[in-house]
Amino acid sequence: MQGIRVVCLLIILTSSTKFALADTEALKILLLRNNCTACHMIDKRKYGPTLKEVAAKYAGDEAALDKLAAKIRAGGTGDWGEDMMPPQPQVSKADALTIARYILALE
Repeated sequence: MQGIRVVCLLIILTSSTKFALADTEALKILLLRNNCTACHMIDKRKYGPTLKEVAAKYAGDEAALDKLAAKIRAGGTGDWGEDMMPPQPQVSKADALTIARYILALE
């Protein structure tokens, strides 16, 4: 049943180039499922940048979707100060792309 939901979600998400409004409830589910909320929140600082800050940083960057999805899985340091984002290889490529799409749709 969960697989069907993910497939339906991906179909809906890929049907437009940018979501009219980011579906924050679906984003929260993915963030919780992939433990992103240990460091990130949508509009409040925790350990890493807020997801709205990430969206603003990548605004207008045509390669942002792929960059952000890769960053989610590979981690990194230096983009937001000295703090390091550890690699998250357990996040599937499909989930990383979906999370990135949602983040980039935040305003």
